[in-house]
Amino acid sequence: MFETAFTPITALIGGVLIGLSAVLFMALHGRIAGATGILAGILMPNSLHERLTRGLFLLGMITAPLAYLLVTGAMPAVQVPVSAGFMVASGVLVGIGVTLANGCTSGHGVCGMARLSLRSIAATMTFMIVTFATVFVLRHVLGA
Repeated sequence: MFETAFTPITALIGGVLIGLSAVLFMALHGRIAGATGILAGILMPNSLHERLTRGLFLLGMITAPLAYLLVTGAMPAVQVPVSAGFMVASGVLVGIGVTLANGCTSGHGVCGMARLSLRSIAATMTFMIVTFATVFVLRHVLGA
């Protein structure tokens, strides 16, 4: 059975960094820091400036483990206790959910709820309910 590690300090630091990036992105660019919206916008940008802004944001997300390496001297430990096929199927389901919800957890959960958007609050509640149900089924029904 896969056990989730309790890491309050690193979770707090990560949460602060996510919140700070969302606030800075809104303050400096007037845009919501929703990861899927940023990714979609880099694929079909309105301008070169927009492509550069979104690209730099994504680059920061990708290079964050290197910053972790510089600070701690080790790469972050990542465990993926499922098969590649399961991850692909999960990615497809997440993509469908993001499309239906008109945004992802970062856009709705971090930025939308901070703006008291009722749509984002409803979407985040839906994300959380589905997450709880998924974990329950995987761990307690299927025994994964």
